[in-house]
Amino acid sequence: MVMNPTIIIATLAALVLTSGAEALHLMRIRKTSYLAFGPSGKFSVPTLLAAILRVLSLTALTWALTTLFFVQPKVFRSSLEFVEPKERRHLLLVLDVSPSMRLQDSGDGTTISRTERASKLVQSLLKRTTDEKLHITMVAVYNGAKPVVQESRDSEVILNFLDGLPLSSVFPTGKTKLFDGLEEAAKIAEPWPANSATLLLVSDGDTVPASGMPKMPASIGGTLVLGVGNPTKGSFIDGRQSRQDVGTLQQIASRLGGQYHDGNLRHIPTAMLAKMGTLKLEEDKFQLTLREYAIMTAALAALILALIPIFLKYLAASYNPGPRKRP
Repeated sequence: MVMNPTIIIATLAALVLTSGAEALHLMRIRKTSYLAFGPSGKFSVPTLLAAILRVLSLTALTWALTTLFFVQPKVFRSSLEFVEPKERRHLLLVLDVSPSMRLQDSGDGTTISRTERASKLVQSLLKRTTDEKLHITMVAVYNGAKPVVQESRDSEVILNFLDGLPLSSVFPTGKTKLFDGLEEAAKIAEPWPANSATLLLVSDGDTVPASGMPKMPASIGGTLVLGVGNPTKGSFIDGRQSRQDVGTLQQIASRLGGQYHDGNLRHIPTAMLAKMGTLKLEEDKFQLTLREYAIMTAALAALILALIPIFLKYLAASYNPGPRKRP
C-alpha cells in the first residue's frame, strides 16, 4: 500500500516538534539539576530514556491516528443487506442426484449413503467460509439438469436439499448426464464477473460419457471435483456394479482445469480450497492489514505515554533532599 503523503508529513512534524519540546524541557531541568539529581547534577539514565520514549511514542501515535483517519474502513455487512451483483462471490454447486448416490457405501464404516457423505463434505466447506458476499447456487443433475437454488446466502437452504430429499424423482428415469449439469452451470455463471465463482462438482462418477464436456465461462475462477462412494468396492444397482469412478472424475477435473479430491473418507483440505483463491476462508479473517497495525501501534504508544510518569516517579533519581533520620 502506498503511504498517503499527509501521513508522512504529519509524522515528521510530530517527530520534529516533540524532539524540540523535549530538548527545551531538558534545558529547563538542567537549571535545577543539583536539586533533582544530587551533588553531581548529572541527568539519570531513566530521565533521558523517558525523553526518548516520549518522542517515539508521540510520533508513533501521530502516525497511527493519521493512518486510521485515511485508511479505508472495514464494513461489516448484515447477512440480510443487499450486495451489488458486481461485488458478489459465488459457490456453484453441481450435485449428482442419480439413484446410485443413495447407495450406502461411504464414510469410515461404509454405512452412510453417498448423498449423506456429500452433505457432510459441503457442510464442512461452508463452515470454513466467512464471506458475507458469498452467494450459493445449486444445480441438480441426473437424466438432465435443473437449477434448484440460485444465489442464496443461506447455507441451510442448500443443506436442506442435501438432507435425503429424493431429488432424482423430478427427473425421468435414465442414464446420468453429468455434462448437462455442467452446461447448465455454465449458462448460470456466464453473466457473473470474472474469477468470482468456485465450481464444486459432487458425484460418484457413475455412467459419465467420454465426450461433450462444456466450456466454462471466465467467471469460474476455481474448480473442485469431489468424489463420493467407495472407490474400490462396488455396490449392486440396476443390474450392474456401481462404485466411485476415480479415473473419470480425475479426467473431468483435469479437463475443467481444476482439482480432484476423494471425499469418501477425508474432508476437503483447507490448503486445497485456498489454492483456488475464490473462496474466503475462516483463516483469512485473522490476516493483519495496515489498519490493524495502526490500531496496535496507537494502543502501545498511548500505554507507554501513560506509564512514563509512574516510571519517572520511582526510577528518575535516587537523590532525596531534606533531613534524614539518624539511627
